[in-house]
Amino acid sequence: MYRLPPITQGIIIVNVLVFLLEPTLGSDLTLVFALWPLGPQFHPWQMFTYAFLHGNLMHISFNMLAVYMFGAEMERVWGGHRYLTYYLVCVVSAALAQLVVSSATGAYYPTIGASGAVFGLLLAFSRYFPHRQIMLLIPPIILPAKVFVVVYGTLELVLGVTGTQEGVAHFAHLGGLAGGFLLMRYWKA
Repeated sequence: MYRLPPITQGIIIVNVLVFLLEPTLGSDLTLVFALWPLGPQFHPWQMFTYAFLHGNLMHISFNMLAVYMFGAEMERVWGGHRYLTYYLVCVVSAALAQLVVSSATGAYYPTIGASGAVFGLLLAFSRYFPHRQIMLLIPPIILPAKVFVVVYGTLELVLGVTGTQEGVAHFAHLGGLAGGFLLMRYWKA
């Protein structure tokens, strides 16, 4: 029987519980816990809490599927403590990237979702399992993990620079990748 590692399981459970609370607490959660650009609505804790909020069922479903697929593997490789450290570093580096970009562009909207951490997990997965096959859903193309992360990262950069898909925090995704890369370099992992 397949057993989900405890930290990965906890991350998924907390995200789902918060998502289920969102309709009850509504905009209060976003006002207090989403990542707001630097200014009167920004609070330091938001650099962590934004990653546990999601906008809709598809958003949380894709993020938690990725945590399940890539996070569980990385927790088995690194153990719980190192895995949780890596996940949170990716969350914070994604937040920092988003804050820098929002300050530079003057964009003023809240950021939510675990996608920055997911991009960091994808990078780690591709480092440890470079030849594992990952299938894109749309279009259905199978790629080795090492190719998938390069293609997806490049796509995020292009979409971010061109401003395509407004409302998607492309640079937060890239920030999660960058934070994960730097931490793995530091760990010599």
